[in-house]
Amino acid sequence: MARLPRRLAYGEEATLVEHLEELRQRLFVCIGALGLALVVTVAFHRRILHLLNRPLPRDIPKPLTLSPAEPLTTALWVSLYAAILIVLPVILWQAWAFFSPAVEAEHERPMRWLVLFASVLLVVGVVFGYFVALPAAVHYLTNFDKHEFNVQLRAKDYYSFTTMVMLAMGVVFELPIFVLGAVRLGILTTRRLRKNRRIGYFAVACVGVALPGVDPITTLIETVPLWFLFELSIWLSVLVERRAPAPVPAAE
Repeated sequence: MARLPRRLAYGEEATLVEHLEELRQRLFVCIGALGLALVVTVAFHRRILHLLNRPLPRDIPKPLTLSPAEPLTTALWVSLYAAILIVLPVILWQAWAFFSPAVEAEHERPMRWLVLFASVLLVVGVVFGYFVALPAAVHYLTNFDKHEFNVQLRAKDYYSFTTMVMLAMGVVFELPIFVLGAVRLGILTTRRLRKNRRIGYFAVACVGVALPGVDPITTLIETVPLWFLFELSIWLSVLVERRAPAPVPAAE
């Protein structure tokens, strides 16, 4: 059994070939974790499909398929999406381990907490998407002028929509990580964030509109958490600057 890739220490020199070999090993770890997760999700794909069907209104039948192979391909794609969501924390950790030699020793512990915080936010975002955003979006869309349409959902389109909504919410909840990273790198300062708070809220609203979801209900549900997370990011960045002042940007 191959050993896990060794994480280089800060300042440790390595050749290009050694870096490429470490990258190859970490990619194998990610692919192996994805393969194991895929085996689990395929084995429980009926349970996953059942969970994704729960947000459907009671008067809407189960999603339909239009070709002989579509039940199989749809189940495989849903299993793959679920496996990717499961192994995202592993991918984040492997990415951190690969780039950690560029981080000074005194910043290594905060970066570990940052990776852990990012994983927690990802899980919270996916859970929020499943229990809040997805039911509201499905209920609004399937009931829009329902007396004028015979509403039937194609399995491939419905499951793609559900997975994209949950994945989008997982990415949305990573906003504090991007803001804190920009503050630590000196790209942003809390003074600038607080001074341009209205511009930030407008930019966050534009991001919410660009997220998956064509209806106003989904857009609103995706935008409101973004506003909250943006405000939370500002106050977290204040704590970060007080504990370890970020480098002063060159423009200031």
